[in-house]
Amino acid sequence: MPQESHRPPERRDPDVPFEIVWQPPLTRRMSDRSICRIVRQMVSELLLLLGDRVMVRRDRRRLACHVRQISMYVCHVALRMPQQDIGAAFGRDRTTVSHACHVVEDRRDDRVYDEFVSAVERIVVAVFASGEVSGHD
Repeated sequence: MPQESHRPPERRDPDVPFEIVWQPPLTRRMSDRSICRIVRQMVSELLLLLGDRVMVRRDRRRLACHVRQISMYVCHVALRMPQQDIGAAFGRDRTTVSHACHVVEDRRDDRVYDEFVSAVERIVVAVFASGEVSGHD
């Protein structure tokens, strides 16, 4: 897949009322830590929005763990970030990311949970859409 490194022409078209400024895709401008933080916040907000539809225990610590695991999974699967980079962004080891991915994958047998994770994946890919990011089939 060719890199999108072309820039718009320097000449300005008089028929266009605004100037088009080329910027690199969002994921290239942001640090891994920022991307992971945004994904984590999105997962947390979506869980709060859906309430009891997703089977998550009431325990705050466990809820935080589930949010982190889903976030790690989505960063790895949907954004195709390396586990080592995700671990560093979350302040964890890559083996913790691997474990989180296995836990989420095992829980996807539940239809409601699978639909939730799929929705998060679609939203995250839409937010961080670029030539490098593609969805999980």
